[in-house]
Amino acid sequence: MQRLIADVYWVFWREMKKLGRQKSRLLMAVVQPVVWLALMGNAMSGLTNNPVAARMLGTGNYLDFMTPGVMIMTALFGGVFGGASILWDRRIGFLNKMLTAPIHRAAIPVGKLAALVVQALFQALLIAVIALLLGVHIVTGVPGILFMLVIAGLFGLIMGGVSLSFAAVLKSHEALFAIMNFFTMPLMFTSNAIFPTQAMPAWLRWIAKFNPLSYAVGPMRTVATQGWIWREIWPGVLVLAAVAVLTTSVMIRQFNRSVA
Repeated sequence: MQRLIADVYWVFWREMKKLGRQKSRLLMAVVQPVVWLALMGNAMSGLTNNPVAARMLGTGNYLDFMTPGVMIMTALFGGVFGGASILWDRRIGFLNKMLTAPIHRAAIPVGKLAALVVQALFQALLIAVIALLLGVHIVTGVPGILFMLVIAGLFGLIMGGVSLSFAAVLKSHEALFAIMNFFTMPLMFTSNAIFPTQAMPAWLRWIAKFNPLSYAVGPMRTVATQGWIWREIWPGVLVLAAVAVLTTSVMIRQFNRSVA
């Protein structure tokens, strides 16, 4: 176990060093949440002028409603394309070098997944800071923000596991991006990330009920706008934890099978 942890750490550290060299990627990590919050958040702020819409949103400020959704969406976009690192390492031959090195094979996908989770946490924290500067009020304060970061990291773990699972069996970046793009938009627009489920037609509400994005946004939004209402928080947390264990297990299995 000690050797496995050490191997995971070195794979993780390599991924973080690669991220540090990609200035454009870091810049986009800053710009993207600003665009979502400052532009779309303010463009939709007039919704709360309607008392019916305000009641559906559960708050008088649309930015309060939207912030948890934006935090999860950045984890979604960051996670779904995380598998590209395996494909790139395979293309340049570095993956073969890691496979012939005396390290635990499971450390390769797990280390890459850990780097994706840290990236998701960084972006979620950045969004929280920007949101506070824009006047968003988190009713549970700093503990609530920390809880929201944990949920964002957990969702990043799920999406990173899915992406790395596909990358383990696919041979090209184009195939990975096509498949993950196919999932990204439906996941986002069939959830409660941007709009309240009460405003959706019945068939879309039914889909949103089983969307993992909704299980992530729901507890975060409850903590941000209502408080520590545990009967609304724990179901989503437990579902996310179970799905995270499942996707991580599938990721390790798929990777081991692909390099066997």
